[in-house]
Amino acid sequence: MTAGRISKPARLYTPRLLGLSAQLADFPLDDSFALRASARSRTCGSTIELGCDIADDGSVARIGMQVSACAVGQSSAAIMARSAVGRTPNALLAMEADIARWLETGEARPDWPEFDALDDARAYPARHDALLLGWKAMTIAMGRAV
Repeated sequence: MTAGRISKPARLYTPRLLGLSAQLADFPLDDSFALRASARSRTCGSTIELGCDIADDGSVARIGMQVSACAVGQSSAAIMARSAVGRTPNALLAMEADIARWLETGEARPDWPEFDALDDARAYPARHDALLLGWKAMTIAMGRAV
């Protein structure tokens, strides 16, 4: 590697991305959650077990997760969890669709706080399923509330 030049893997795993993955500790999973769901990546085998509680208005009240994934999957799950409280099932389902479209086409980045930390992951198709894990598990769990 030439001095001053950053390789793609080094650029993908930035300090910001790694810092976000560490924030999963703020969302512990326990047996008290009313709703549970899990998701698994077909491409890399990453997994997530997610629990959430629903408020009277149907929005997310509380969330917890156990994630076994690369830093991209962990960071994406943390990004989702940090802003999921107060969101409705429709908003989360729409966000999952926006992410999938962005990953496939490169159209406008999804509008979610801190999502820009995942921009470089778009260039790595092997990481796409891991990036979607938290969103998939959340929409599965929220669907069980209906």
